[in-house]
Amino acid sequence: MFKQIHEIVFHGNGGYDWDTVYNMPLWLRRTTFNLMKEYYEKQDEEIENQQKMLKNKTGSSKDIARPNIAPTYTAKVPKK
Repeated sequence: MFKQIHEIVFHGNGGYDWDTVYNMPLWLRRTTFNLMKEYYEKQDEEIENQQKMLKNKTGSSKDIARPNIAPTYTAKVPKK
């Protein structure tokens, strides 16, 4: 029970305090915990997928892939 309360308060990004979570109805606390758990698991999965894509593109996870963005400015050349 206390671990679940801690996880909600810690991962709630300031949205929950200890007393509020402790006094929540049990069904609401479980639902909140499960929704947060699903959110963070999905986020971890997306990060893993992005890392795999970068690794496949560059051939090494140490290399940083450069974005293919054309510059939006034009250099002004003075007239002679």
